[in-house]
Amino acid sequence: MSLSGLIRHALAIAVLPVTVTVLVPVWIARRYGETLALSQSAAQMAIQGMGVAILCVGVVLFATSLRRFASDGRGTLAPWDPPRRLVVRGPYRYVRNPMISGIIAVLLGESLVLLSWRHGAWALVFLVLNLIYIPLLEEPLLEARFGDDYRDYCRHVSRFLPRRQPWGPRRGGAA
Repeated sequence: MSLSGLIRHALAIAVLPVTVTVLVPVWIARRYGETLALSQSAAQMAIQGMGVAILCVGVVLFATSLRRFASDGRGTLAPWDPPRRLVVRGPYRYVRNPMISGIIAVLLGESLVLLSWRHGAWALVFLVLNLIYIPLLEEPLLEARFGDDYRDYCRHVSRFLPRRQPWGPRRGGAA
């Protein structure tokens, strides 16, 4: 990847997922005096351990999806610099929005690690915003850009709930 490509990706990551998964959660923690502390009860330790696992799964899902956007789609996660090709490989074979699913997992993991209902509420708000934004704004743009390939993809792959078996396009138009 070229230096300009790295800069494009770094800017998109700094503006979008870092804001959602770092800046807003830090603001919530500071605003309400929440701190990271290892719990004393076994039940809360188990919740925190589950939170770490969910957070890690979210980071891996996000990173894998981002890599596909860069390599297969030749674009970034940012709406101002979207992929130039439809990406239907990797985690996109199972779910249409694995990046958002990864971010939601990170937010849920953070809420469990911090034992914070406020962080859980932020994860829910982020989910609801995407449940509105994606079908109303993002998907019509993708359909206009990628046409029948995108419509076929949508018929077979769910927006947020992963398939059990990976899907693959029947024609050669998507990456």
